[in-house]
Amino acid sequence: MFTLTLENAKKADLVYLYIKENFDTSSYSIKKHSENLEFKFRNLTDLYREFSLSFTDLIIFFYEQKLVKNILKKNYFYFSDDEQEEILNICNSMLNDEESHHKKDLIFLSVHDYIQNNSFMNLEGFVNFRLKDYIEILDYLVDLAVNNFIINREYLRFINLLHEYICTSDSKIDVAHLIYLGKESVLLDSSNNPLPIDEHILDAKYLSDISFSTNDYVLNTLLNLLPKKLYIHILEEEDEFISTLKKIFKSRVHVCYECEICDFYKTTTNFVHSDISD
Repeated sequence: MFTLTLENAKKADLVYLYIKENFDTSSYSIKKHSENLEFKFRNLTDLYREFSLSFTDLIIFFYEQKLVKNILKKNYFYFSDDEQEEILNICNSMLNDEESHHKKDLIFLSVHDYIQNNSFMNLEGFVNFRLKDYIEILDYLVDLAVNNFIINREYLRFINLLHEYICTSDSKIDVAHLIYLGKESVLLDSSNNPLPIDEHILDAKYLSDISFSTNDYVLNTLLNLLPKKLYIHILEEEDEFISTLKKIFKSRVHVCYECEICDFYKTTTNFVHSDISD
């Protein structure tokens, strides 16, 4: 028999229902007594492995969010409640990646080792004192989430500053066409004549500081010209740079996927690529 002790009877009720609804209990019976759950096993052949897998999922379901929130409040208390909620959302989006599989392995190994040598477990005590490696993984993920939050916040501030600059500055041209080829771009005026791309990036060093795009020169040129309308002709697929232009220029942006300009540059690009491959 194996006895699992929870913090209180209410938590024991929740865990009991979770086990009954989510796990295959054909190899053992389970009874609840106040804050204790008692397991009696019928077959020990695959018991330790299957039981450990079940307990791994149970621990993640009932304790992971609590642990993450505790790490946030302890290490990053200087963020507001709303900011901590944003960080928590970022962290939650990371919990299903490769690191997540690694943390499940750590929990499984600890549980598997423990239940082979013990017939009693205080679950909260086990999580807090026997899963140090797992908690370190969560600590690492929270730290990554905080860094991402700070970068995103600075990025949004940067975007807002540029948009304010556009709104308060005079336009030098009415229309500009951006033919977007991924890392290579072409700028045209309203008469489809090429616009020189300004490579004097010193006045726009903020682009390199943020490092969110490889199109610094193009954006620098557009910020100097400040067109009243910016037509973006996308020949491949929309990416972060296009998304950034939309946020900066907002209502001035018109995205195009099919027109005479698009067709011309698609044909030209295909011809150049074909010629190079030959």
